[in-house]
This record gives sequence, structure tokens and C-alpha cells, in this order.
Amino acid sequence: MDDRVERQFKTAIEHRHQLCLENAKKVGDTNNQGKSYRNLGNIYHGVGKYETAVEYHLRALEIAREVGKKFDEGRSYCNLGRAYRGLRRFKTAIEYHQRHLAIAEEVEDTTDEAVSYYSSLGWAYHGLGQFKEAIEYHRSHLEITKDMGDKIGEGIAYCTLGKAYRGLGQFQTAIEYHRRHLEISEEVGDKVEQGIGYGNLGCACQGLGQFKKAIKYHLSHLKVSQKVADKAGAGVSYESRQDDITPKNLTRFEWADEVGVVTKFSKRLFVPREFDMLQPISRETEVGAKAGEGESYGNLGNTYQSLGEFKTAMEYHQRQLEISKEVGAKAGEGESYGNLGNTYQSLGEFKTAMEYHQRQLEISKEVGAKAGEGESYGNLGNTYQSLGEFKTAMEYHQRHLEITKEVEKGRAQPLRDLMDTTYQPGDFPGNSGSSVSRSCVPSSTVFIAISGPLIYFWVFFSDHNALLRKLHLNNYRYEDELEFFIEQMTGKTLKEIGARDPITGENPPSDSLKIEEEGNDLNRIDARSSQQSALLKLYNIIVTPIADLILGNEITFVREGPFCLVPYAALEDPKSIHLGESLRIRVLPSLTTLQLINDSPAEFHLRSGALLVGEPCIKEIIYHGRRLRQVPGARKEVEIIGRIFRIPSLTGDMATKDEVLKRQSSVALVHIAAHGKMKTGEVFLAPNTTRENSQPHEKDYLLTMKDVVEAGLRARLVVLSCCRTARGEVMAEGVVGIARTFLGAGARSVLVTLGAIDDEGTQEFMSFFYHALADGKKASEALNQAMKCMRQTETFKEVKHWAPFELIGDDVTLDFKDAQ
Repeated sequence: MDDRVERQFKTAIEHRHQLCLENAKKVGDTNNQGKSYRNLGNIYHGVGKYETAVEYHLRALEIAREVGKKFDEGRSYCNLGRAYRGLRRFKTAIEYHQRHLAIAEEVEDTTDEAVSYYSSLGWAYHGLGQFKEAIEYHRSHLEITKDMGDKIGEGIAYCTLGKAYRGLGQFQTAIEYHRRHLEISEEVGDKVEQGIGYGNLGCACQGLGQFKKAIKYHLSHLKVSQKVADKAGAGVSYESRQDDITPKNLTRFEWADEVGVVTKFSKRLFVPREFDMLQPISRETEVGAKAGEGESYGNLGNTYQSLGEFKTAMEYHQRQLEISKEVGAKAGEGESYGNLGNTYQSLGEFKTAMEYHQRQLEISKEVGAKAGEGESYGNLGNTYQSLGEFKTAMEYHQRHLEITKEVEKGRAQPLRDLMDTTYQPGDFPGNSGSSVSRSCVPSSTVFIAISGPLIYFWVFFSDHNALLRKLHLNNYRYEDELEFFIEQMTGKTLKEIGARDPITGENPPSDSLKIEEEGNDLNRIDARSSQQSALLKLYNIIVTPIADLILGNEITFVREGPFCLVPYAALEDPKSIHLGESLRIRVLPSLTTLQLINDSPAEFHLRSGALLVGEPCIKEIIYHGRRLRQVPGARKEVEIIGRIFRIPSLTGDMATKDEVLKRQSSVALVHIAAHGKMKTGEVFLAPNTTRENSQPHEKDYLLTMKDVVEAGLRARLVVLSCCRTARGEVMAEGVVGIARTFLGAGARSVLVTLGAIDDEGTQEFMSFFYHALADGKKASEALNQAMKCMRQTETFKEVKHWAPFELIGDDVTLDFKDAQ
């Protein structure tokens, strides 16, 4: 918006709203004062002056509280949330939107109002990159718009759901939602919305590798954007004959605000009549199609980049950058820099690539775009790696991994990048792209993934061939429904084996699931109405479809997404036999993880030396206002292991963070028995004696993922017996997360437990496990034997004592004669 247009906007404000406000003040009309403040806040929001908008909305909030109008108080919270989203302060925005929701529930607000707060919270979580949370709110928004018969709102909801699923990498599901959005846009005759629909479909097709389709959709978007008004900064949700915005109109405003467009159905609602009359043509021509046009150029550049046509890609990315700067679209500008950096990197111009990636990082931090920030760190890591600066590359990849863990759980790419840097594979086989050599994949390896409404199983055989099986569960139509069900079942299995709070309300009658074969590779199962235990349900979902393909007595699961936390050893067949009783089991984050480990230099992983850490002295630590309890059982645990191999352990005051980090890179075995943080699994060690303050800070005692990576590892096996916390157990998500970090830092294999096991049970298990290792058995064999021995005892035969243990990574042996 140029100065002339902005002056006209200010004139509209002066002639209407300031006058209303002054009159309300003169006569002491607090209701109209509050209304005027809200309207002024919305107008300043519309011209991108979010800080000024916040000031007016805070004044409106004060008045609403003063006069006790809960409805207006809720509306002010909503407006403040929107303004803080404009400032890219998404966490603050969520706080305000949640206050709005709480008040709406308190006063039993209308369905119209529900549209507003569900849409608002969805956008806020989307801005943080927390796509699963965003989807929950977008789905609620969708259901309400359907109930109201609001076709326009329904289309918006489909579009936002599609964008969230793209954020999760679930492109097929995204396509389904984007097609519905496009259909509704055509139905209501809105060309701009059709253009947006084309662009979204192009991005989703590109994610699937369907580049010709993607180009076709992006060109359609470009064509529409060049013809129709598509203006950034959609104006204000206000009409001269309307003194306040309605919830339904507010949702339209939010949509225009987020995507930066004025559409046929939004313009009437969001443009003050005074401004519209003063300059009716300028809104169509001032910025015109620039926002959508720039996005189209960026999408076309990405598609040509994927096709290897780098010069064409560069031309489109440069055009996107020019338009982003022209219209002041910071997010688009940052994205353009990132795209150009990737293109220069593909051309081998690493210094230039680094400059562009650094610019993207700066802008991502400026606007609070976490996903873009993480992407920038990953790109910089790749660039430094290409230049041979591996230490710097590792730091950037570690930062990428940390941010990715925040915004997108269960994805393996940052781990792969970190391992690439750790092992510095250079020209090792399989390091040229995403292909994985099947020669390194053991027989009976099962890769499990969800795509759309189906679960896919690829089973690898000893001759390096693979067979595909598919499962259609519960007749689901969408990926999110399927993922949510698997997550629920996984949580229930952990409860059933005592790894979490005991499950209630679940009876395990003997009725069986109905399994129907279709053709040679597709099964259908409906597990919703079955009253079976979750352990049996997951067995039928994960094992039954491929049971006839498992040869021998071992199985390796390569899992992702909701399958990451499944306790595979505990899964129970119809005869009440657990999977861990019949098969040796290990798991992998990805096939690439296994190949990178196998391709590492023979001398990389050490063959001797052990670090046994147990019961660090933590009596000086005050964590979240509480002193942590000592864990005597952890000391006894490592002393038992030390006696088996005649190796001294590191305990008490000696088990400081500095000492552990100093020793961890020079041993073949690392065993840590200590407290862990509940959500992240990070480990509490004895505070460093060289600390700056008498009262230790977290940096003095907490072993973080960053610490592990920077210190490096060359261990063949890491055992994390860290499921104890000051408040109970470490969450399985935290255990798996830190295990992945140890793999990324250089460990060949990691043994963890997905739930809390009492000290006596852990000591017994570790004794069985290490005796088997000392006899020369592989880690998976030692794990299997320890489980068997536990089942044969009277005290520890229950599944909760042995099934939560899980081996992640390679199947290693240790030479303990050298260790002694």
C-alpha cells in the first residue's frame, strides 16, 4: 500500500471511528468506547500495523472487563490473538485464543463464535509448525461450517487442512482436501480461490514427485493470479452499516489475513466502505495479482529444481524474490532466499548458497517462522558439509534436529543429515541420494508406513527382494483418522503392560477381529468395535498381514510416525503368546540409518572400553523448585555390570557431566542409569565441580542432545536406563528421541526401555543381558535371552518387566576381553 492509499485509509479512520470514539468518551458511553477501540484495532490490523492494533484491543479488553461483558472480553482476546499472529508471536497468540475459548465455554457461546476460535487456534498452531495440533482445530472448524451450511467457510477449512497435511508430508491426504477446496471455489464462482486451489494442488503433487502435474497446476495458478485481483493485506472486516464484526465475518478476515488475498466473497466483508469509495480501482491494481503471482513463481522454481533444470528454477526463484520484496512479503522473501540457496548448492556454488541460506535464517528468526528456521539450519549444515567443514555442519544439523523435534515429530531426515556428518561418508556406497542398497538390509526386515487410508508393509528377504502388502483399517478414508487410531492403540498397549498408568474400562474378551483378504496384497480389518486388548489388536494390525512372510527367528521393524512407540515385543497373538517370545526383535528409525552405519569406516566404532554411569550425586540440584531423589538402585545396577566384566563404574560425585562427556567418545560401551527429563529423556548427572555458581544450573548437570553430539561417540552399544524421573517415568517419546540422538552422534546401537521398570526388575534384566553379551552373543540375542530368563522367574515373569526393552540400530557384539 503506497502513501497516498494509506492516507486515504487514515482519512476513513478519522471521519468515522475517531469521531465515534470521541463522542462515546464525551457522554461516558463505555459500550461504544469499547466497540470503537475494537474497530480501530481491526482497521490497524488490516493495514499491517499490528502493534497499534494490540494497543487498541487491550483498551477494548479493559473496558469489557470493567463493565463485565464476557462476550466482548472474549472477542478482545480473539482480536489480540490475531494481532500477535500478525507479529509472528504465535505462543502469545495461542494464550489469547485459549482465553477466548475458555470464555466461550463459560458463557455457552454460539456456534458462530466457535467458528472463530477454532479457526484462530488452528492458524496459530500452524504458524508454530505444530501441524497435528493445527489439524485438530481445523477439523473442528470444518465440522461446524458443515453444520451451519456455510459453503465458503467449508472451502476455507478444506484448504487449511490440506496445507497442514502438506506440512506433515502427507501429500496424498493434502490433495484430497485441496480438491474439495477447489470444487467449492468453482461452485461459488470465485476465481482467486480457484487460483489458490491450483497452487496448493501443485505443491502437493510436487511433494509426491509428480512434477509434470505440479507444473500444470502452478501455471494455472499463475494465469489466474495475473488476471484477477489478489492483493496482500486484505483490509478490515467492517462495513459502514455494521458497527462490529461477526464471528463468521471474522473467520473470512482471518483467511484473507493468512493467505494475503482479497477474494470475491471476502472483499465485501473486509473493506471499509469509505476506503472502497475513495479508491475503488486501486485495490484491484495497486498490488493486483502480485502475492499469488510470486507464490506461483516460487512453486514453479521448486518443481524445475526437482527436475534438475537449475537455470530455469533460478529464474523463477529470482522473480519470486523480486515480487516478495515489492509487496513487502517477508515470509515469501525468506522462502525465495532458501530456494535460491538450494539451487546454487545444486550447481556447486557453495559460498553463494551459504549467503542465501543465511539470509533465509535471518528472516525466519525475524518473523518467528520455526519451520523455516529449521530448514535454514539444515541447508546450512548441508552446505558446510559440502565444503568439508564437518564440525560446523554438525552444529547446524543438530540445531535442525532440535527444531524439527519441536515442530514435526517422527521424521527421519534430520537424523540422516546428522549421521551423514558424523560418519563423513564421502563416496561410500549409497551416499548419492535417497536410494538404499538392499545388501545391507537383513532378512525379515519390515518397513511400515502410512499413506492415505492404507498401511503399507514392505518385507525384505534374504535374496534382497521385497514384497509389498497393504492393510485397509476400519474402512478409514483419511490418513489422519488412521494415524490417530494407531496412536490411541499404542498408548493403550503401553498402559496394558504397565509402562504407563494402568488402563481402565478395557475388558479383553476372546472375540476376534474380522480379517478379510482382498487379492494377494490387500487385507481389510475393522478393529473399532472389537473388545480385544490393545496388544492383540496391534498384533493383528502389524503382524498378522505379514506373518506368513517372516522367515527364521528374528524380525527388524523400520518404523515411522505413529509406529515409533509401539512395544513390539509385547504384542500378543490370539493364543496369548507375545511376539518377543517367538522372535528376536530390533527396530530402526530408517533404512538409511542402517546403511550409513554399515558404510562407516571399519575403525570408526571402538571395540574395547566401557563407561558405566550410575546414581550420579544430584542432592545439590533443585529442579523446578524440587530436590531430586537419589536412586540407589541405579548404583547397584552398574556395580552388577562392573562385576561381570571387572570394569570400575562411575558413580556419585564422580559422575559429573564433564567427566561423562570426556569419556564417552573413547569407549565401545556406554551404560547410563540415572534420572531423565520426562518429556525429552535428557539425563541428570552430577553437577560439574568447575561451575560458575554455587547453586548448579542446568548447563552444569543436564546431559542434552547437543552435548552428546558435540562430544561425539564411537560406541558400538549405548544402554539408557533412564526411565526414572522426579515425578515418575520418562515418556516413551523422550526415550526414543534421545536414543535417536545417540545414534546420530555415532552410536551403532542403542538399548532403551519404553516405560518405567522397578529397580529390582531392571537389575535382574541387566544381569541376564550382560552375561549373554559377555558370552559373545549379539545384542538382539542377548536381549531375547534376557527376556526369556525374566519370564522364567516367578517375580519378574509379567510382561511389564521385560517387554518394554527395545534395541534400536545395528545388531552388535562386544569384545569384553579387551575391555577388561
